[in-house]
Amino acid sequence: MSSSTSEAPRVLVSIDDHVATVTLNRPDKRNGLDLAMFEAIVSTGEALAKDTRVRAVVLEGAGKVFCAGLDWGAFLSMGEEGGPKLLARGDASPANVAQRVGWIWQELPVPVIASLHGAAVGGGLQIALGCDVRIAHPDTQLSVMEIKYGLIPDMSLTQTLFRLARPDVVAELMYTGRVLPASEGLGLGLVTRLSDDPRTAAHALAKEIASKSPHAIRAAKQLARGAVGLDAKESFLLETRLQLGLLQTPNQMEAVMAVMQKRDAQFADVEGT
Repeated sequence: MSSSTSEAPRVLVSIDDHVATVTLNRPDKRNGLDLAMFEAIVSTGEALAKDTRVRAVVLEGAGKVFCAGLDWGAFLSMGEEGGPKLLARGDASPANVAQRVGWIWQELPVPVIASLHGAAVGGGLQIALGCDVRIAHPDTQLSVMEIKYGLIPDMSLTQTLFRLARPDVVAELMYTGRVLPASEGLGLGLVTRLSDDPRTAAHALAKEIASKSPHAIRAAKQLARGAVGLDAKESFLLETRLQLGLLQTPNQMEAVMAVMQKRDAQFADVEGT
């Protein structure tokens, strides 16, 4: 599930009790994004999307920061072949490879929780924004940093941050590239909540999610993603369609019986496709 060079794998994955932990694993480069990291993140997400054991994902960064964005040294040394590889699009996603490192977490059928510490800037912030929940240490540095390098954000921010924050807030962050602490980002919508120990908090939340019906959790993610931008009629139809797919199914009935019998529910995994 991870890509590697002669060095350590760029991404590490472990699965325990239905929770997958995905670790960006380039701590000596502040988890900076080179081509191998881009490819490893996408391939990891694709593999997890097919793994029916997984009910929740925690995304974290090894070392002192979550992700400091693009590794400019590696990017400039890629030569003529690098650009086309990052801009390549396949049939499975509307996103190109560069965009998909953020968007892949929305393509997963299960919730993804980002544990943020140190810094999540530039591409690193866009990766975090693709997650369903972001739990950050209050001092974590956040920045839509691309303007600093004469660029605009192009790693799926238009489909993530614009849904989370007011357009004028997003515009100001893009125009200035200013660095702000997660404590400010919370009020602006960039962060879901703060924790002095975001990793522990993220894993606790993932464990709680994994204890619920996996079919209902997947339907809830479809609802959260799909309802944005729909009018009342279409959003109500979406609610009904997803609910009808759950009613009186084995896991839904197990949830009811567990409540009535005051016991922990024992849910079956979703079936593979």
